[in-house]
Amino acid sequence: MTVRQLTITIPNQPGQMARISEMMGDAGVNILALFVSTTTPEGQGLMRFVADNPDKAIHTLQSNGIEVWEDEVIAAETPHHAGGLLAVLNPLKRAGVNVSYLYPMIHTAGDVTILILGADDIKAAVEALKKDWIRLYGEELYNM
Repeated sequence: MTVRQLTITIPNQPGQMARISEMMGDAGVNILALFVSTTTPEGQGLMRFVADNPDKAIHTLQSNGIEVWEDEVIAAETPHHAGGLLAVLNPLKRAGVNVSYLYPMIHTAGDVTILILGADDIKAAVEALKKDWIRLYGEELYNM
């Protein structure tokens, strides 16, 4: 069970993240989770995000001349307390899955947080998390 993540590069200049946010807002696309690094080794900014309507987000970005990459990531629920992250990280460690990155959703639901995870082996990561009864989200995430 996975969700679609979009990745773009943007110039590392004032207002670029606002420009992307405005594009998405004008198109009626809600950004559910995002990770932004303002500098990459190439000198660009990097933005990874999960949107409530990935197809519309892709179309909006491409129609504005922005190249977009899409890949599958995991949306996993973890307890929202000290050490809660281990509920997700320990099963992946036991399965030998390397976490490439993780970032939280913008919206949290009470005592849980939903994390977006990129891993070197998505299929193995999903299996490991399911084995430990970690709640994973698919397309229902887009309606939260």
